[in-house]
Parts: sequence; C-alpha cells; structure tokens
Amino acid sequence: MADDEDKDSKTEDPSDKKIRDAMEKGNIPVSREAAFFATTLAFYVYFVFFLPDGMSKMYATLRDLFEKPDQWLIGTGPDVTSLFVHLGWSMSALLAPALILFMVFGLAQSFAQHLPGFVLNRIAPQASRISITAGFGRLFSVTGMIEFGKSLFKIVIVAIIMFVSLRKEYFGTLDAMFSDPQVIFVKLTSIIKEMLIIILFATGLLTAVDLAWTRYDWYQKLRMTKQEVKDEHKQSQGDPLIKSRQRSAQRDQARRRMIASVPRATMVITNPTHFAVALRYVREEMDAPMVLAKGQDLIALKIREIARENDIPIFEDPPLARSMFAQVSVDSVIPPIFYRAVAEIVQRMYAAEAKKKRRLS
Repeated sequence: MADDEDKDSKTEDPSDKKIRDAMEKGNIPVSREAAFFATTLAFYVYFVFFLPDGMSKMYATLRDLFEKPDQWLIGTGPDVTSLFVHLGWSMSALLAPALILFMVFGLAQSFAQHLPGFVLNRIAPQASRISITAGFGRLFSVTGMIEFGKSLFKIVIVAIIMFVSLRKEYFGTLDAMFSDPQVIFVKLTSIIKEMLIIILFATGLLTAVDLAWTRYDWYQKLRMTKQEVKDEHKQSQGDPLIKSRQRSAQRDQARRRMIASVPRATMVITNPTHFAVALRYVREEMDAPMVLAKGQDLIALKIREIARENDIPIFEDPPLARSMFAQVSVDSVIPPIFYRAVAEIVQRMYAAEAKKKRRLS
C-alpha cells in the first residue's frame, strides 16, 4: 500500500541531475533479452558461415587419424603429445570463431545500450541482496512477473518451433538416418538453420519490446515527488536564506574595502547630503579620474567624514553626483561623458591648492 502511495505521489519527470546521478551509480536500463538475442545471432552466424568449414576440416583430421593410424605412432611420450597438439589445433580452429563471435556480439549489444563504466556501488555488499523478504518482494513484483512472462514466452516459442520443425521433417529425418552420414549432417543443418531463423525473429521481436519496456520502467522509477523537485532545486540553487546571508557578507566586505580606499581619493563630489562619489586623479598616474568609492545616505555621510578627516576637497554638484553614482562602478575610470564636468572640478581643485600654497608662503 505504501509503495502504491509513493508511486502515486511521484508525478514529476526526473530531472537531468537525478538521471545523471542514477547512471553514475550504475542504475541504467539494461535489457537482458538483448544479450540473449546477441548470443543467438552470434550462434547463427557461426553455424552458417564457420561451422561447415570447421566441421569439414575436423572430419578430414579424424578420417586421417582413423584410416591411417600408422602415421600417428604413440609409442613414446612425445608421440602422444604431438597427437594431442594436432587434435587441439583442429579443435581450436573449430571452436575459436564461436568464442570470438560470442564475445564480439556480447560486447556490441552492451555498448549499444550503454557505454561501459566501473561502478563500485554495484559490487558493494548489500544486505537486501541476501534478504529473503526482499527476494520475495522482487520475485513477485511487477518487474519479476514481467521477467517470468518473458522467460515463459521464450520457452513456449522454442517448444512450438521445435515441434513444428521436427513434425514437418519427421519422415525426411527418418530417411536421412539410413543414408550417408554426410546426408544426415546436411539434413540436420537445414532443420537447425530453419529453427534458428524463427528463434531469431521471435527473440528480436521480444528484444525490441523489452528495450522499450526496460527504459519506460526505469524512467518511471526515477520519477520524483513535488517535494523532491523542490529539495533538489534548493540544493542546486542553494538555500535562499544562506545565499542572502552570503550576499550580505560580500556586500559588507566590498563596502569595507571601498571605505578603506577613500583616503586615497583626491576629491569628493556630493549631492550634498544623499550621494557622495570619491575620485582619484593624479596627472602623472592616470589619463582619466577613477571612482574609488560611492555611496548613498549613511555611506555618503561616511565618505564625507573620511574626506574631512584626510583633508580631501569636497565639491557640491548634485546632478553630477547623482549621475556618476548611477552610471559609474567602483574602481572604474569615468566615461567620456563626464570628462568636461569633472575637468571643471579638477581646475577648481588645482586653483584652490595654488591659492592655499600662496597663502602659506
């Protein structure tokens, strides 16, 4: 009942992150029928293209062995070794293509479904794998019943194919049994080839259905509840409260660095009370003035206070202060649109400094 409720609550499609995490843990859709189909196809290829030639060579080897036994002396140990080596090479020539084909087709079907990967989670010991309760749950689950149905389908199909093929060839097989051995081999080859073609067609159809079902079932099991979607979104985007605190801390750090750079300014332009922009311009160092700090209300008040403490000239120009506060970022040179207005203030600053020097002298 709990499982049904859990499935009903999973109304959302799995996210890319959940699919990626599942695949990294080895949870991927794999059709078992694809392996069976690949094995059957490999056997058919071997049976049609390699077995006849291999059997002919093996037949020739055994015929020489039995018809000309005087050529194979077994009086000493090396003679016996030579005989077994010769038979071994003949047997290898017969069986090696089958082993290679099974390996190639098996790897091909595996690569066709998914690229191979090494996942430790798949080989790690788990108590659920040896649990009797969990085993019965898997056995009598929907997936277990579908696997049973597929196995039953294969057994029934193979049985029907064998019955129909042998029944049709019953009298022909009996006649072949009393004929030359080569005739028997040809007859059996024809029957087996026909059976393999029908089995290939049936298993191919079953594999296509199983591939679709496997991916559908895998996708359905990865579906998420609305709460899981929200939790994953929080994890990927970060907790809003924590991110807000981080942004606040970053703003405080940037504000402290900005305030610390105010003593390096050569002039401050104010609103006069709501905005303040601290500029640095030294003719020998830079081509255009640079904004070291800017602020509004309390920050502007702090900038003016530091400017007075460090004897930095303060100029009141409300339109220029508002415009520069809105358009120029900290640690950036002013754009050309402000050159003329700032140049007038620089001239006023230089004039004030010259007047101050004359007064002191």
